[in-house]
Amino acid sequence: MAGATESYSRGAQFGGQDQVRRTLIKVDEISLGGVKLLSPRIFRDDRGFFFESYNERVFRDLGIPEHFVQDNHSSSVKGVLRGLHYQTQQVQGKLVRVIRGRIFDVAVDLRRSSSTFGKWIGYELSEENQKSLWIPPAFAHGFVVLSEFADVVYKASDFYAAGFEQSIIWNDPDLNIQWPRGVTPSLSKKDAAGIRFKDAQTFS
Repeated sequence: MAGATESYSRGAQFGGQDQVRRTLIKVDEISLGGVKLLSPRIFRDDRGFFFESYNERVFRDLGIPEHFVQDNHSSSVKGVLRGLHYQTQQVQGKLVRVIRGRIFDVAVDLRRSSSTFGKWIGYELSEENQKSLWIPPAFAHGFVVLSEFADVVYKASDFYAAGFEQSIIWNDPDLNIQWPRGVTPSLSKKDAAGIRFKDAQTFS
């Protein structure tokens, strides 16, 4: 995205007297207030690969100090569209990544005081690129599956609270999200009955 900046963070863990494991995460600062696209350093050899998907100290240095309380895992077939979800209380920040397949992942700014209120950003996350998307609290989140199957895992900064969950309709004309072409969305009854953005409860 135009205007994005990159920063790097290194952390060290000592597994023995002389053993040091370094972590390198590249961060693209997205112009949608606080959303970050994270690319880990991946160590590959003929056995496979290794990388740290989360390190509290490193993430804190990158400006993501949230304490995560819940890990979620969804498995979906091609065309499934989940979202746009958020909670009006127990507001969640989400760290999203894909461990199988490909998705188009979307965040929408719901903060009225933000210069990007009502704006969205979308990125492809996949098992190949191993990127993660940090979506701060007070954003709506959704994704559509592009591959035959996709397993999505994400960390949440507050607990799920069904009574406070909201779903904004995926094709809201005011948001005008440009979902990938050629995908026919498959929706849950809840998401198919999602509310319009103009009627959604937002944040100060």
